[in-house]
Amino acid sequence: MTRALVHGTWEPQPSTRWEDGFLSGNGHHGALAFGDPNDDRIIVTHHTLVRPNGGENARPPHLAAELPELQDRLLAGDLTAAEGFTDGRPLQWVQPFHPAFQVRLRRPSADHRHRYRRRVDFATGEVTAECADWTSRVFVSRADDVIVQRVTARELTLDISLDHRLPGAPRGLRVGHGTLLTPEGAALTLRARYPDSDRAYTGVTLVAVSGGGTSLVPPGARVEGADAVLLLTRVRRHTGEPDVAEETRALRALLDEGSYDDLLARHTHLHRTAYERVTLDLGADPAERALPGSELLKHPRSAALVERLFAAGRYHLLSAAGLLPPRLTGLWTGDWDTAWSGAFTYDANLNLQTSSAAAAALPEVTEAHANLIHGQLGDWRENARTVFGARGVVSPAHSDGESGRSYHFSREYPLHLWTAGADWLLKPLVDHDETRGERDPRTAAVLAELALFYEDFLTRTDTDGHLVVVPSYSPENRPANASWGAINAAMDLSAARHALLTAAEYHPEHADRWRALADRLPPHRVNTDGALAEWARPGLDDTYDHRHLSHLYGVWPLDEINPYDTPKLAAAARRALELRGAENDSAHGHLHHALIAARLRDGHRVAHALGQVLDGDFFHASLMSAHYPHRDVYNADAAHTLPAVLIEMLVQSTPDRLILLPALPTAYPSGELRGIRTRFGAELDLAWSPQEATAVIRPTRTHGVELRTSSGAQPLDLVAGEDRVLTLGAW
Repeated sequence: MTRALVHGTWEPQPSTRWEDGFLSGNGHHGALAFGDPNDDRIIVTHHTLVRPNGGENARPPHLAAELPELQDRLLAGDLTAAEGFTDGRPLQWVQPFHPAFQVRLRRPSADHRHRYRRRVDFATGEVTAECADWTSRVFVSRADDVIVQRVTARELTLDISLDHRLPGAPRGLRVGHGTLLTPEGAALTLRARYPDSDRAYTGVTLVAVSGGGTSLVPPGARVEGADAVLLLTRVRRHTGEPDVAEETRALRALLDEGSYDDLLARHTHLHRTAYERVTLDLGADPAERALPGSELLKHPRSAALVERLFAAGRYHLLSAAGLLPPRLTGLWTGDWDTAWSGAFTYDANLNLQTSSAAAAALPEVTEAHANLIHGQLGDWRENARTVFGARGVVSPAHSDGESGRSYHFSREYPLHLWTAGADWLLKPLVDHDETRGERDPRTAAVLAELALFYEDFLTRTDTDGHLVVVPSYSPENRPANASWGAINAAMDLSAARHALLTAAEYHPEHADRWRALADRLPPHRVNTDGALAEWARPGLDDTYDHRHLSHLYGVWPLDEINPYDTPKLAAAARRALELRGAENDSAHGHLHHALIAARLRDGHRVAHALGQVLDGDFFHASLMSAHYPHRDVYNADAAHTLPAVLIEMLVQSTPDRLILLPALPTAYPSGELRGIRTRFGAELDLAWSPQEATAVIRPTRTHGVELRTSSGAQPLDLVAGEDRVLTLGAW
């Protein structure tokens, strides 16, 4: 593999759209780089930047007293009863994510684009643009939490400013600028206070000039005759008055610790270590590997494109995760009007984006996911108490990263009824524990709280004595003959069963009680079309044309339904997948479809779903993606989820099973996947060709698992520290 051509991308022209800007990030700060030699711009973002809109004070509805009546009505056959289960409030969106400002560097008008190229190195996180004698290098440091840019040229003249004027910026935003000459050059500040709020954010850029002079040109500074300019930028969201002088001193201290290359080396040690743990090589055409990203995207069925998108998705996912996991837009946006508030959308998107974390050896992503959950548990308890009158926890369906309260709901989206969310969000943390062979006590504690919720909530029974999940919501669908709030959604059944059984494993002292409760849940239902029904309650008809696949939670990411242990249910799930429409062609719907198909060993369906995304013009030149075809609505779902699809079609694991090449499309007849982690505590390398496949397994735990291949099943005994090499026949 030609490393530089796979683990990075490049373009022959500067970006004219923020969506095409190359990205760098450390999970706190983000940078979106245009790379224009005449008017270079770095849009600065931060995970904490959300605009107050009332959501910061919103509470979940107090409906617990009305719950018994709603349950009675639904069980009596009133199929629209849940539409009135509200306190009458209008739909309230969570606080929207927004950019801070752009660091702008203008040069005197001239043709500075001779021999131009911009590129991003996925292994270092550095974005570079260069032409003639001019070079700009940018990265966001994991070591020092700062955006670092260095610009060099002969006799460099620059006007430098912090510019808040980005698309959608509110008119009432109160902005103040400050510029101060310093011994090394200048310090620039921008303070923006939100309309009708005591909250604000402040950015500070320290400018260090080599070989030239600096003067004040409000609202920024002018550098003349320099050899190089180094810029260090941070932004903070706050109430009250920030200590700008202290922030400036902190940035100056970084200058004292070394050069640009010293700062880059300190960052790269952390970033490269994480990024390089897993690689994919599909043996692509070297000529196609050498193409710029925008040209390679014109070859949607190219193995070189899939290699680069795997690498880019892994890079962007790592770069977006730190303080928090990725938002709908990852960590980046150039517009204040961010679709769906740029939120953390829990009922599908977040888990899809982070779905490769355990297998692809990115514990940094899982830790960010855990940060989000553990920071909101108080709000989750409030949701359980006020909506359901229960102990324990209930997650919301949307969050801005600050609040975990369930206040975003409406008649058409009764998201406050969704009880499966906590289990869905905890599943990646359980996978992480299985992969590393150690149980996080924080995860154990939340699982216990979730089991307590189900103890209080699951009190109604049907005529067969089974517990009933009522009300029940299958995001974001409704039965064809009923309203959205219904009974026994398949996702709710799978979540309740999984939550109780997993909590029992973590807490043996309560295991008998929680397993007994799980055993009283009803089985899944197969409808008259032979498909796994989205609602197990008889009489509720399926609505097939929908982007979400919530009812197949038991297939992916759970192991409840699979071709080996539950073949009849797996066949019904496969039929449900066949009948499912794409509705509005959302990228997350197509790739969710592919993940489920991979678990069902359906390589043809994986290839079709993957092809819908690759053929649909979902990717910008930055290799960040869009929510809809034709690059409509900037969104990280496709970019971050695609690596998980590629891994699942090659390798799957449970604590007791290894599945090799379960759903490989014929378009990729040979390749190598290296560094995968399994849920039974082993690292795995896989190489395959039409003639044979070889797997090298490096176990860290002594354990026996079942090996599944196209030839069937066989036992596989693994001993910690002893590598195993498996050679398989033609797959």
